[in-house]
Amino acid sequence: MSEPIFSAATLCVQETVDPMDTSSHTLPIYATSSFVFDNLQQGIDIFSGAESGYLYGRFGNPTCDAVAEKLAALESYGLPENAHCVLVSSGMAAISAVLMALLKPGDKILTQADIYGGTTDFFNQILASYHIGFETADLNDVEQVENILSNDPSIRLIYLESPTNPILTCVDLEKLVSLAKKYNQLTVIDNTFCTPVVQQPLKWGIDFVVHSTTKYLNGHGNTISGCIIGKNAEVMKRVKQTVKLMGCSANPWDAWLVNNGLKTLALRMEKHSLNAMELAKFLSSHPSVKKVYYPGLSQHKTHSIASKQMQYFGGMLSFELNGGIEVARKCIDKLKLATIAPTLGDVNTLIMHPYTMSHRNVPSGVREKYGISEGLIRVSVGIEAIGDLINDFRQSLAD
Repeated sequence: MSEPIFSAATLCVQETVDPMDTSSHTLPIYATSSFVFDNLQQGIDIFSGAESGYLYGRFGNPTCDAVAEKLAALESYGLPENAHCVLVSSGMAAISAVLMALLKPGDKILTQADIYGGTTDFFNQILASYHIGFETADLNDVEQVENILSNDPSIRLIYLESPTNPILTCVDLEKLVSLAKKYNQLTVIDNTFCTPVVQQPLKWGIDFVVHSTTKYLNGHGNTISGCIIGKNAEVMKRVKQTVKLMGCSANPWDAWLVNNGLKTLALRMEKHSLNAMELAKFLSSHPSVKKVYYPGLSQHKTHSIASKQMQYFGGMLSFELNGGIEVARKCIDKLKLATIAPTLGDVNTLIMHPYTMSHRNVPSGVREKYGISEGLIRVSVGIEAIGDLINDFRQSLAD
C-alpha cells in the first residue's frame, strides 16, 4: 500500500472531487457559498469583470441564475425583446429592492389603496423613513391619474397590482402605461396573483414585474423567494447591484424548488382558474353570500379589463358574507378541505380573513371604502375536484 501524501486530518478537510462526467437530467443544486478560481489571475479577471464567472453566492449562483432565466423567458414569451430577471429571498424583498433601486429621497409613488397590506406597511414604515412618499388613486380613473401626474413632479413611479389583493380589481394596463409614458413614469406591477401564464404585463408596456415566487410559481408551499423582472438591461444591472448590496439574494435550494414547481405551472393555473370560476358561480348564487369578487364573473366591475389582458381569470377570489366577523369565523372554521393560512397559490385550497390578518394594519376607513369588511373571506382556490370543494363550502355555509 502506498503512503498517503497527506495526513488523515488533512484528507478529511479536502473537498471531494466531483466524479460527474455526464450532464445531470435535472437542474443541480449548487450548495456552495463561494466559487474557486484556477489561479490568481482568473480571480482578478472575474472580480474586475474582464472574465465572466461566479464569485460568491450573494453575487450569483448557477442554480438561481438558471431559474431566473426561465422566469424572464416566461414573462417575455412571444415578445420581440428578452427580459432580465434576478431571484431574491422573498416577495417583499423583490418589492423593496426594486423600489430602493429606482427611487431616491424626495420621490413619490403613485399607487392604489387596495393592495397587499405588507406592501402598504413597507411604504409607511420603511420608505417613509427615507423620505419617499406615496399617494393613492383609482388607477382606472384616467382623469384623476393624469391630474395627479401633471401636478406633482415628485412622482417618479407607479406601483400597482392587477388584480388587487383582496378585492381582485383589475387595472387597464394599456391605458395606465400610456399615461405613464406621457409623464415619463416608471411602472412596477406585482403579478403574483396571475403568473405569466395568466397575464404578461410586459406585453402591455409595464417596465418591471415582481413576484412572490413563494406562491403560484412554486405552487407547493415549501419555499420562500421572489423575483424582479425587467426589460431594460442597464436598469436591471442597477437592480441586481441593489439586491447584492442589500443582501437579499435567493438561495439555491429555494430556487431549485421553484424550478420544480414551474414544470407544472401551466397545468396548475388552468385548473386553479377553472375551479375558481365554478366556485365563484356557486357562491354568487348562495343566499348567505352578499357579494363575490372574481374577475371572471360578468358582474365584476373590471370584468371587461380582465377579459382583455388575462389568459384565464386566475385562482383567487373573495366573497363577503351577510354578517360580521362571527359569521365569517363560523364559515371558515367549518370548512374541511380549505386550510387557514396566510399565503396563497398552493395546490390545495387556502383561506384567510383579510380584515384581521393580511390587512389588519390598513386604516379602517380605507378597508371600509374598498370592501375589506369583517365579513370578507379570501380564497386561494386549489386544484382539488371541484365537486368536493363546492360541497365543502355548501356545508360550511349551511345554518
